[in-house]
Amino acid sequence: MIILSKAETDDRWGKPPEMRTIEEHIQNGLVIVDKPQGPTSHQVTAWVKQIFGLSKAGHAGTLDPKVSGVLPVALDNATKALPCLLVGTKEYIALMRLHGEAEESEIRRVMAKFTGEIYQLPPVRAAVKRELRVRKIHALNLLEIDGRCVLFRVVCDSGTYVRTLCTDIGEVLGVGAQMQELRRVRTANFTESQAVKLQDLKDAWEFYREGETETLRKLVLPLEAMLGHLPKVVLKDSAVDAVCHGADVHVPGIAGLAENIAKGDFVGVFTLKGEAICFAEAKMSTDEIVETKKGVGFHPLRVLMERGTYPKMWKHRE
Repeated sequence: MIILSKAETDDRWGKPPEMRTIEEHIQNGLVIVDKPQGPTSHQVTAWVKQIFGLSKAGHAGTLDPKVSGVLPVALDNATKALPCLLVGTKEYIALMRLHGEAEESEIRRVMAKFTGEIYQLPPVRAAVKRELRVRKIHALNLLEIDGRCVLFRVVCDSGTYVRTLCTDIGEVLGVGAQMQELRRVRTANFTESQAVKLQDLKDAWEFYREGETETLRKLVLPLEAMLGHLPKVVLKDSAVDAVCHGADVHVPGIAGLAENIAKGDFVGVFTLKGEAICFAEAKMSTDEIVETKKGVGFHPLRVLMERGTYPKMWKHRE
């Protein structure tokens, strides 16, 4: 973190995420659910919403009914931050069944061809428009081969269809293939080690109703965690409310920022107390911001903080 100025914060406004009441924590929280095979992602999200008695909840990255694993479910106010997770990569463990025999060396050779940018056409049953799209495969590692069954790990962009990837690999191999099983083990910076089963979440809620809050507080993460995989920008108190009203982040309002931010990168913008303000796009690099004293450093794409949380103190425009 590069500090641009020694800014101070005032205890009269704002609140560090860890100081929120349990009720505020839930309203601005996120649960990493270990989705079981069977229900849809929408059904799982509806159950989470029902457990907490909330009017609003949403999930990031739909998993097919037969697919298990990491499903981030945002609660109430935190649903505004869900687009932040689309920027992060996802990791899966997949079991592919070949329709014919193939040598291990040939399987490895063909799988290597699918790393980098690939073209994909979503499956017929996909909940999106069927049009050719470009996605990036960051890693594709063969883990084990047992007869015609191939176990592999894939790290990919959001919106990548592993089922289609299996079909395409089989086509290039010349024997055909289909996906047998799939588990998502990571979404952005959230891994399966953080995932909680629905029953455990229900039990934690019942403990909360009986007066024990620590179990639930541990299972529910603050919405700020949804920006944890992004470069960080910290604002002075005087700049916060202007951004909450939709203003760009100007250089004079920046207290500190991560190193090596490039123009066009997506970043998380925070207060000095660690509260998430917005999800933004860089209009300058870190080096440019450090060298200049004016101009627009970042443009908000999604404001996460309520207006009026901080007082209006930024009274001028550049």
